[in-house]
Amino acid sequence: MSPRCRVNFNTMIFLVVLQGAAVVLFCNWYYQLSPCDSPPRKGKIHVLLLSSWRSGSSFLGQVFSQHPSVFYLMEPGWHVWTKIEKPGARVLRMAVRDLMRSLYQCDFSVMDSYMPENYNMSTLFMFHHSRALCSPPACSLTRRSDMSNETLCQKKCDSQGLEMVEKACHTYSHVVLKETRFFELESLYPLFQDPNLDLRIVHLVRDPRAVIRSREESAKSFDMDNAIVLEQRNVPAASIQYEVMQEVCRSHVRINERAILKPPPFLEGRYKMIRYEDVARNPLKEINDIYDFVGLEMTSQMEEWIYKVTHGKGKGSKKEAFQITSRNANEVSQAWRTVLQHSKVKRIQELCKGAMSLLGYRTVDSEKEQKRLDIDLLVPREPYEFSWVSAKSQRTGSS
Repeated sequence: MSPRCRVNFNTMIFLVVLQGAAVVLFCNWYYQLSPCDSPPRKGKIHVLLLSSWRSGSSFLGQVFSQHPSVFYLMEPGWHVWTKIEKPGARVLRMAVRDLMRSLYQCDFSVMDSYMPENYNMSTLFMFHHSRALCSPPACSLTRRSDMSNETLCQKKCDSQGLEMVEKACHTYSHVVLKETRFFELESLYPLFQDPNLDLRIVHLVRDPRAVIRSREESAKSFDMDNAIVLEQRNVPAASIQYEVMQEVCRSHVRINERAILKPPPFLEGRYKMIRYEDVARNPLKEINDIYDFVGLEMTSQMEEWIYKVTHGKGKGSKKEAFQITSRNANEVSQAWRTVLQHSKVKRIQELCKGAMSLLGYRTVDSEKEQKRLDIDLLVPREPYEFSWVSAKSQRTGSS
């Protein structure tokens, strides 16, 4: 081999080594932003706010909805439950799940099966509870950086079909759906395993004694849902609310134990349980933790809004049962103790004993103990008890 060839070969080896060194140096410099062995993650984060009726989910839904990075829908499963005549929850869960899969991917054509003819954006259940649907491109009423006004949105925002809704959905980094119509996790497994979805579950629970007190204030509005939860069984009227609450309590146990005790690998890092009472006592801390779990940043505007709606006066009225108004959140969470008959408290404690023990709610043995507000009925929560590590922490740890 000639000297000239050897020089070229040696030069080539040197350039390859130099290139490799440059790549390593670049990786070290860029590492904080994205590991070099995987490209920056693209696509949306999908969140399921999973709860039961009258558990504070409307408030927590607004904690998501008012965030400028979130496209939020309130209970799209309502359309499935009201469209199919006299079903049971077990039959409908797959239909609700498949509806959610499409909505998470901003495909609203799936709604055609559940909507009346010539439907508008306002046909969506509680559409005005979604700031994204009160903002461009869905509606010009509210700037995307501002908080929405549900009353004005309901009056002024509407459009033919759902084309602008779908367009709006594509412009957000997070799609959040609130649902009260799942009573187990297994039917949701295909969503966790779908490579097109990055699903996280925020499971909101509340003291069942407070839930039944709240349900009594708007009992008639739950007639249809009660029948579906009870699988259309013929239950005496006086027992309906108690049997529904028993099923709700059982569902919280099923969901939490499945996610925490024996989770399949694809559930790890994707489940977080929240107690309404913890949010009521320390709203900013708890909501910051929720945002961290789903990859959202707290903003000063959101902090101000959260403080305002959790530090009002009073416990709220019957007319405000489904509205987000400024109230004293801690007073709301304790209201059942002074107004709920002790006989009802005892019955709920019997029906939901296992759930209350698992979720951290102490029972009361007398009416006197029930009304002594200086006795704390909330068991302190261990940080590892109800959730896997946050999404942010997990990404940092694996980087």
